[in-house]
Amino acid sequence: MARTDGGPGKGKPVGASSGPTEKSQKDILNALPLAMLVVDEADGIGFANAAAESLFGLGEDSLCRMTIADLFGGTDNAITPLLSRIRAGSGVVVARELSLTGHLAGMLADVQAAHIADRAGAVLLVFEERRLPGVLQRRSNLEGAARTVFGLSGMLAHEIKNPLSGIRGAAQLLEKQSSGSGKDMAILIREEVDRIHRLVDQLENFTDVRPFTRRPVNIHTILSHVRDVACSGFAKHIRIVEHYDPSLPPVFGERDRLVQIFLNLVKNAAEAVPEKGGEIHLVTAYRHGLRMPMAEGGIVDLPVEVTVADNGPGINADLKEHIFEPFVTDREGGSGLGLAMVAKLVAELGGIVELDAGMEKQVAGGGGARFTLLFAAATGAEGEDNA
Repeated sequence: MARTDGGPGKGKPVGASSGPTEKSQKDILNALPLAMLVVDEADGIGFANAAAESLFGLGEDSLCRMTIADLFGGTDNAITPLLSRIRAGSGVVVARELSLTGHLAGMLADVQAAHIADRAGAVLLVFEERRLPGVLQRRSNLEGAARTVFGLSGMLAHEIKNPLSGIRGAAQLLEKQSSGSGKDMAILIREEVDRIHRLVDQLENFTDVRPFTRRPVNIHTILSHVRDVACSGFAKHIRIVEHYDPSLPPVFGERDRLVQIFLNLVKNAAEAVPEKGGEIHLVTAYRHGLRMPMAEGGIVDLPVEVTVADNGPGINADLKEHIFEPFVTDREGGSGLGLAMVAKLVAELGGIVELDAGMEKQVAGGGGARFTLLFAAATGAEGEDNA
């Protein structure tokens, strides 16, 4: 094996006619899927590859004007001790599931640190986000809960609807033939039968397993339609604020399912916000990095992020881990099926929905609830039809 003189980018193999240029080395580093930073002896950022730009949401020029303290929110961060260990003589340090701060606040990541030969005090940092395992487990749980409701709803629809029609007919006859308290009781029976009928109708939605075709869909068109429906009805007196990324690619999804997903979320938000000063925020953004294995095999990127946030009282802390399960609700009179339906439809589209735990990140002021959804983008020929 040929010997090299100098550190990365400083020399070339002895006896070789030529070595990689600095530009080709950067091209190689930019092609890597993991975020990489080169930190100099003064803790300044000397280089950031393309994956690091995506992870931190900053360009290389901006990153290279920052220090580790700037990037991670002060000197009391999880990265500085790794730098100290490397400079004290450790060859390579690997830290699993570090809780990061600053520009990556709330993220868990595996971080590898290594000394760069012939560059005094320089350290290479490699970041790998650890969000995926937890997301996979949660999605698996949601899909399992939805499958359980498939069977339950099918049984209820078949066994309950027929006798309900008979009970309602009898109540209508009693209502016509009675007066006073007897008529009131007949009306009460009819109204309660209607309420049960509506509940069974909701349950029937879970049994809809008809195949559907995914195609490019403009998510902003979906959200605008949902806003118009909400503003003309259940959210007539609520302020709906839109923050959209105009460069967002189309979602690879199905229109009716997307409309139902966001109508459910906006309706829940509308019921949670205060009568005066209620706000619902709809936000879209492009996020790099999260990739999900598909049931049919292969890996898919989920870069299209949509957030639905409100300034209501938020979700009861005891329910946050179970909020997408059927019949779980903290709202009086709620059926607990709206968010379960959202989870089912998002899973069918191959996406992810999460209730953010960190309410300090709330888009709309106050405590509130903040739901984040991630979808696959239509690419190549898929996206051309949605120009």
